Amino acid sequence: MTSPTLPTASAPDTARLLLGVLLPTIVKGPIIRRPWAVGLAARLDLDTRAVGIVRSIHAKHPAGPLMLKLPIRRQAIVLAPEDANTVLARSPEPFTPASSEKRAALSHFQPANVLITRGPLRTVRRALQEQVLDTDHPVHHLADRFVPVVEEEMLELLAGAVRSGSLPWDDFLDAWYRVVRRVVFGDHARDDKDLTAMVIRLRKDGNWAFLKPVRTKTRRRFLARITEELANAEPGSLAAVMAAAPKGDGAEPADQVPQWLFAFDPAGMATFRALTVLATHPEAMAAARREVDGDTSGRRVLPYLRAAILESLRLWPTTPMILRQTTQPVQWERGLMPADCGVLVYAPYFHRDERSLRSAHSFSPERWLTEEDDGWPLVPFSDGPVVCPGKQLVLLVTSAALAALVAGHDFRVEEGQALDPERPLPGTMDNYSVRLGVSGRS
Repeated sequence: MTSPTLPTASAPDTARLLLGVLLPTIVKGPIIRRPWAVGLAARLDLDTRAVGIVRSIHAKHPAGPLMLKLPIRRQAIVLAPEDANTVLARSPEPFTPASSEKRAALSHFQPANVLITRGPLRTVRRALQEQVLDTDHPVHHLADRFVPVVEEEMLELLAGAVRSGSLPWDDFLDAWYRVVRRVVFGDHARDDKDLTAMVIRLRKDGNWAFLKPVRTKTRRRFLARITEELANAEPGSLAAVMAAAPKGDGAEPADQVPQWLFAFDPAGMATFRALTVLATHPEAMAAARREVDGDTSGRRVLPYLRAAILESLRLWPTTPMILRQTTQPVQWERGLMPADCGVLVYAPYFHRDERSLRSAHSFSPERWLTEEDDGWPLVPFSDGPVVCPGKQLVLLVTSAALAALVAGHDFRVEEGQALDPERPLPGTMDNYSVRLGVSGRS
């Protein structure tokens, strides 16, 4: 007996999802953000509308994944929290993260990266990533090297901001890129803006995925630079750990490094957004400073500030579309999902569900310090066996940056969106338009 297929959305509902959810997310830039599109989304409140669209369609189809009515692409969207957890828990088989769309996008700058690898090679590349990034440890074994780098760059940034009286996003991003280059490659790469420019150029192409040909010469030159860095790795850098790590056949170490540069970029965005919220939320700022003032870990273990980063990512996910693709037919209670079917977990829908989450539209880092929301798909770093291997390292670096910023300085929002602790926070945070006033801590 043939199993029934999963329910399929109507053509109008499919169009609503495509135009109101997928299109705005893609236009904002899935690989690197387009500032004008983020600003437009903020002005039109497109992300809040997108969550509303998913909610209304979920009400029509309360159980099971939903197939979309598309002519050439088999695509499903996951609407129920338990189904989202199932998809993430059963990755990479039968739900591979190496979806067709992701492979097309990331191949522009890291064609042999673990994220777009399937089969036995994926196991080899994932093991290498986990070893270098200390995936299972909250404090990376090079924390004594990385934390001072973060503090040094943040203090230099603050000195300039105090002189000018303000801290715009662009200045923060320049300092953040210096941190990233020093952590990944060492001090000698601090001012190597050409390397950063190359990966930015290739990531912009990645936004177009299938629609833009790969700049093969630029990609070759970029990966050659990475290979050279690994061959001459500076002690105390991630590159040095990578160079020294045992590697299985097909590990392609040079192709694993660009993902660190990619992932650290949205981490900086989450840090600046968290700082902006702290500047407008006195109680949260007070809690952050109590932790910093009482810290005895050398800023290696800062639970509240790590939670503040996680909360920033919950409110404004830097990876709103978690993509999977079935490697074989998958049987669900309501029907069969075919092989080679795209699967979308739209994180903002689960992250902003006020029916199930306390203070869903408020800044509440405390939620990450309790078991209150355990089991609910709050997935800023994805989840399950393919959770981001750099999660703990990112939280170490970003919380150290926040600590350095708030320890001795006050901030206020001079330009940008109004953030009121008494009102729901906006669905989109336009960090590109934010300018923070800076002064010594009162």
